Amino acid sequence: MAAELELRPTKQRGQNFVHDPNTVRRIVAASGVGPHDTVLEIGPGLGSLTLGLLEVAGSVTAIEIESSLAERLPRTVAERLPGRQDALRVIEADALGVRTLPGPAPTAVVANLPYNVSVPVLLHVLATFPSVRCGLVMVQAEVADRLVATPGSKIYGVPSVKLAWYCSSRRAGSVPPSVFWPVPNVDSGLVSMVRHDPPATTASRAQVFAVIDAAFAQRRKMLRAALNSVFGGAAEAQAALVAAGVDPQARGEVLQVEEFVRIAEQLPGGGPEIVASLGRPSGMG
Repeated sequence: MAAELELRPTKQRGQNFVHDPNTVRRIVAASGVGPHDTVLEIGPGLGSLTLGLLEVAGSVTAIEIESSLAERLPRTVAERLPGRQDALRVIEADALGVRTLPGPAPTAVVANLPYNVSVPVLLHVLATFPSVRCGLVMVQAEVADRLVATPGSKIYGVPSVKLAWYCSSRRAGSVPPSVFWPVPNVDSGLVSMVRHDPPATTASRAQVFAVIDAAFAQRRKMLRAALNSVFGGAAEAQAALVAAGVDPQARGEVLQVEEFVRIAEQLPGGGPEIVASLGRPSGMG
């Protein structure tokens, strides 16, 4: 099929397609989706995982940036899973720009996420589609470890805290390079997620995420120094941290998401200006 489409996977788009049926079955089973679910799939590629999902889910909405792949997917489903083509909706778009979807609201996200944008895409989906209550994504093993890392870990950072705002998460397994085409030079990891309510707070999500970004922008700095840019000075940052019940000499890597929330609650009015002053929030950290 790739030859038919003259497809040449690119690193720029993080394209590595799963071709092993046992891996597809394993992902679908681990996702826990069923006939009542509308699954959102990002980057369906040649459709291996799409077919597996359509065997068990109520419907699948797939977002694909590559025109040839988006156009081919409905025919692939019609040929290989007759009778289920009407349960598939394909959107040709960059997932980071998608804010609305046709059909029923998605209840789960299951995807082999493009390696180069996996964290920004995942966070965008969770922010944009609150109907997504659970998910299972495949990402680079290193990224999977970062997403599920806990406070105090050397790899705990921006992805860990931001995902914790939306979901509880855990590693759900590893996937070897051999099941992909082309074969990547890294292992992949499965991350399972269950949505929970965000922490109750008077701060906006944008304010909380701005504090998180600033705290990890220079990991070695104590919070009273790292948050200077947010609060307008060292003295103000120190006072805000004390008011939030957080040690000013601590570093961001030891804080739970709830502690970042308490810090954000100390921000002066005009959160949007503060967030804008920090530039575009980081996806990785």
